[in-house]
Amino acid sequence: MSSSRRVTPGPVPSAASRRTGAARRGAAALGLAVATTVTGLTVNSAPAGAAVPVGPVIQDGMTQPVFSSNKNDWIREEVWVETPVDSDGDGRNDRVHAEVTRLRETETAGLKSPVVYEVSPYYAGGNDVANHDVDHELNQAVRPGKGWLNRGGKLLDPAADERLSAAADDSGAGGADASLAASGPQPVISTSHESNWLPRGFAVVHAESLGSGQSDGCPTTGGRNETIGAKSVVDWLNGRAKAYDASGREVGATWSTGKVGMIGTSYNGTLPNAVASTGVEGLEAIVPISAISSWYDYYRANGAVVAAGGYQGEDTDVLAEYVYTRADRQVCRSVIEELAKAQDRVTGDYNAFWDERNYMNDVGKVHAAVLVAHGLNDWNVKTKQAAQWYEALKARGVPHKIYLHQGGHGGSPSVDVLNRWFTRYLWDYQNGVENDPRALVQREDKTLVQYAEWPDPAAANTELNLAPGAGGAAGVLTPDRTRKGKPVTETIVDDATQRAQTLADAATSPNRLAYKSEALPAAARLSGTPRVSLRMSFDQPAANVTALLVDYDQSGKAKIITRGWTDPQNRKSISQTEPVKPGTPYRLDFDLQPHDYIFPAGHRIGVVLLSSDYEYTIRPAPGARLHLDTTKSTVTLPIVGGAGALTPES
Repeated sequence: MSSSRRVTPGPVPSAASRRTGAARRGAAALGLAVATTVTGLTVNSAPAGAAVPVGPVIQDGMTQPVFSSNKNDWIREEVWVETPVDSDGDGRNDRVHAEVTRLRETETAGLKSPVVYEVSPYYAGGNDVANHDVDHELNQAVRPGKGWLNRGGKLLDPAADERLSAAADDSGAGGADASLAASGPQPVISTSHESNWLPRGFAVVHAESLGSGQSDGCPTTGGRNETIGAKSVVDWLNGRAKAYDASGREVGATWSTGKVGMIGTSYNGTLPNAVASTGVEGLEAIVPISAISSWYDYYRANGAVVAAGGYQGEDTDVLAEYVYTRADRQVCRSVIEELAKAQDRVTGDYNAFWDERNYMNDVGKVHAAVLVAHGLNDWNVKTKQAAQWYEALKARGVPHKIYLHQGGHGGSPSVDVLNRWFTRYLWDYQNGVENDPRALVQREDKTLVQYAEWPDPAAANTELNLAPGAGGAAGVLTPDRTRKGKPVTETIVDDATQRAQTLADAATSPNRLAYKSEALPAAARLSGTPRVSLRMSFDQPAANVTALLVDYDQSGKAKIITRGWTDPQNRKSISQTEPVKPGTPYRLDFDLQPHDYIFPAGHRIGVVLLSSDYEYTIRPAPGARLHLDTTKSTVTLPIVGGAGALTPES
C-alpha cells in the first residue's frame, strides 16, 4: 500500500463551488510548515500599531496581507510591450497590451515587488465562429461553405464557452473581485489576483495575447509568436525589453524585483508552459491550471482527429478566429487561412505545424518551479496534457507539485497552497515547500489526500486478458491467462450516432464489445495511464478505434472513467499514415487518458471497445466492421498493489 495522509475535507471544485471559493477553503490548511530560515530577504514582522511595512511579512511560510487592500491606494499603469516578432506582417514589431497594478509603496517607500502575471487571449471575449463539419467519411477533405472560413459546422458561442469562465476564475479564491471593480479607477483588462496578492506585497500584471484585444500581431493557437509575445512581458519586467504608454513615452519596470510567477487556466495556463519552455530568465514559478503541453494532443490522438470535449469540430483555425478580437479584422486573415491548411484534418498526422506547438520539445529548458493543477474529469484539456508535462519535469529534477481534483475544466489550488509556492520561489523564502508531499489529490468522497508523488509509486502495471461473451453480452476481463492458439474473434459494427455512455450501459449491442472483471473483493485504486494492446482487422481502409475504461456498479450501471482513441492507419507512427488492407490483422497499442480513481469494493472494472465516438471523433456513415482477436488482446492498468489488489486473498 502507498503511504498517504488524509486531511481536511473539501467539496468538488465544480463551477458553483469555484465561485464560492468553498473548495479552496477545504484545501487551505494543507502542508503549512513553519519556516525558520530566510535567504536573501529582509522579512518584516509588524507589531500592533506599527507603520505599514516596506517589505513582506512572512509567517508560517506564507506572505501575510499587511499592505492596503483598497484599490484606490494602488497604482495602475497601461503599457504596450514591444516584442521581437512581426506576426501580422505590417513591418513593425508586434506589441503586447498589458496592465500593471502595484502598491503605492513601490513609488513612495522603495518597495520592490515580485510579479504575479497572467496573459490571455480571452480578456476581450470571443467571436461567433463556425466549427468544422464532423459528419463525413474518414480521410475526406470537406468542402467549406461560402464565406470566409465557413466550415459547415455548428457555431462556437462565446456565451456558452466554459474556457472563458474558467480562465476568469483561476485566482484560488473565486476569480476577479467584484468589490474591487465597483469603485475607484477601473481596470482596462482584469482585476483577477489583485485582492490576493497586492496586500501581500506582490504586483499583478495582466496582458492580452497577440492578436487579441488591444495587442498587435496575429493569433496562431500556440504558435511561436504567441510564446514570444508572452515572454516579452517577462523580459520587460527584467529590463530586457521596452514598453510604452498610450502617448508613446517609454515606461520602465524599475519597481520590479524581476522575479515573475505566471498563473492561468486553460489557454491562460498554457501560455505559462510555453514561456517556461523558453528558459527565460526571471520566470521563477508557474501554475498551469487545465493547461496544454502539446496542442497536437488537444485536437488529435494517435493519428485520429479528436475534439476537445464539448468542442466537436473545433481546430486551431477555429480557435484563432475565435480569439482574433483586435480592431483590425483583415490583417490576420491570411495567417488563419494558413493554419487551416497546415493543421491537416484529413490524415490527422503529426507534422511540423504541430511540432512547433509541442512544448514537450523544450521541457529541458524549464527552470521555473511548476505547480500543475488539473481536473481528473476535464475532457476539454485532457489529463494527458498535465501528466506528460509533470512526468517530464519530474524526470529532469525541476521543482514540481501536482494538484488533481474531481472537477472538470478549471479549478485552482487554494490561496494558501499558491501562497506557499509563490513565497518560496518569488520572495525566495526558505519555507520548505519543496519538501512537502508532491501530490495533492481530491478523492471521490471529496477529501483531500497528500501522496509522496504522482502517479503513486506503488502502482504496478497489471495486465488483464479478454475472454469473449456470447450473443453480444459482456465478456470477461481477467488477470488469468486466457486460452491461446486459434483466434477467437468478436465483431464491432460502427455506428457513430450511438453515444459511448449508451453503449457502455447496454446489456447487448452489435456496436461495442464489453469485458468486465469479477466483483472486486476490496477497493482498488488506479493511478497513472491505462493502455490497451489490440489485435484487430477491418473491412474498410479507414476506421476509428475507441477504448473506454468503465466502473460498473452492483446494478450494472456504467460510469466511464477514462477513454482513448487511435487511427489504425497510424499504428506505427503518429507522423505517418499507412493504408489499412481490409481483412489483414494489425497490432494497435495506445494509451487512454491518465487518471487516479478508486473502484469501490463490489464494483466491476470494465473495458468497452467501440469504433467512432460521437462526442469526440469524426462521424462516418454507420456500417464499418472491426474484428477483435481476444486471444491476442490485453489491457494494462496501473493498479496500486498490482494484480493482487484485484483478486480475493487465498
